[in-house]
Parts: sequence; C-alpha cells; structure tokens
Amino acid sequence: METRLLFLLVGLLATASVLAEAYRWVDEDGIVHYSDRPEEGAEQVDLAEYSRNTGARLYRERAPASNADDQQATDQPFRYESLSVASPGPEETLWNIEGKLNVSLALSPGLQSGHQVRLYFDGEQRTVTGTNIQLEEVFRGVHNIQAEVIDETGKLMIRSRPNRFYVQQSTVVTGRR
Repeated sequence: METRLLFLLVGLLATASVLAEAYRWVDEDGIVHYSDRPEEGAEQVDLAEYSRNTGARLYRERAPASNADDQQATDQPFRYESLSVASPGPEETLWNIEGKLNVSLALSPGLQSGHQVRLYFDGEQRTVTGTNIQLEEVFRGVHNIQAEVIDETGKLMIRSRPNRFYVQQSTVVTGRR
C-alpha cells in the first residue's frame, strides 16, 4: 500500500514539472528572451508547441489573420521569433570529421532580404551567407559556436544561445614495433 502511495506522489511531482510555465519577451534591443518567470510585457508560451526531445518548434497551421491583425502587423517592426544552432547540438561529440564542420541554424521566420548571419566560432566572428555553413580546419577539442542576425544597418535582431560541442579523432595504429 505504501509503495503505491509513493509511486502516486512521484507521478504527481513529475506531472507538475511537465506543466511548468514559460514566458517570452523582447527587450528594447529586439532580442528575444525566454524564462520560467514572468517579466513585464512577457507573453506566456504554449510549451505544447515545442518538441521535448530537441527544443525545436513544431509548426502548426494557423487561422488566417483578420484585417485588424494585418494592420497591426504592418505597424510593428519585423522581429525574428527564434534562432538556434541546430547542428552541432549542445554538448554533442562529433567523431572523425576530418576538419570540416557542417553547421545548421534554425531561424524563424527565415532570413530576410538585407539581413546577415554572423557566426562566432570559438570567439572568432565570421559573416556567412545563410543558415547552412561548412567551416574548415575544425580539429579535435572543445569548441563553442553562437549565431546572430543583424539587419542592413548592423542592428542586432536576434542571437542564439551558445553551443559547446566536442570533436574527437580516432587513433589509427599503423604498425607495431
């Protein structure tokens, strides 16, 4: 009997953690922030829209906006909803990449005309042309990567979280002595 009660309590605690609330807001620099605590002007995020495994947003078809919504959208400046480094994943270990790292960014909505992506690889800034990039001379060790989008005036539109990842190289034994 006590075992059932214990399992019930553990189940209730697990359910409470799944039902946690999340909030989203954009600061004065246009940077999108997320938190589990409400901030002034924050909107509650429906976590059911996000995959529990990857953190990637699951897109659903939305009803067409009314004319009032269209007018309000044209009055507000453009903002990106999300930017993340999709590959390599955070804390991922890559094996035998032969010095070539394929980077994939998840940007929503897509990159707008005149906007540029800046990539920071181990602190070194690189301006790239899109959201799928191949970096050369990436050797074994611990690496960090982060991305941001700037508009045509150089204003920061959105920045991803930094991703730390690892590159490993298998040892090849050529012969015994």
